[in-house]
Amino acid sequence: MKHQDLSYAIIGCAMTVHKILSNGFQEVIYQRALALELEREGISYVREFEMPIFYRGVQIGTRRVDFLIEDIFSVELKAVIELEDVHLAQGLNYLEVYNLENGLLLNFGARSLQYKRLLNKKYKPSTL
Repeated sequence: MKHQDLSYAIIGCAMTVHKILSNGFQEVIYQRALALELEREGISYVREFEMPIFYRGVQIGTRRVDFLIEDIFSVELKAVIELEDVHLAQGLNYLEVYNLENGLLLNFGARSLQYKRLLNKKYKPSTL
């Protein structure tokens, strides 16, 4: 996986948050706590990053990813008892829409932190 060190650092921050807060809170609480941990580790991010969604060249809406890390990495948070396929699909869709190669799906709602590494198989490197 590309950006493996960044992935490990983000997972480490998420593990710290889960260790301190455990499960049982709403997603926004974990999002705020993870933002603090990312800052402590010197990892740059944008929270609730909004991007347009296009269909056949026409903008049909917008979506927000929980975190865009260092302009290259998507992180989607959940606070559910168990991750489901729909959560994985959402994370992968964000990677495709934003044309990002890698991302993470983090679930703080389980007894132990759950995470899935995401890879966009449709990723097209920028030609800039």
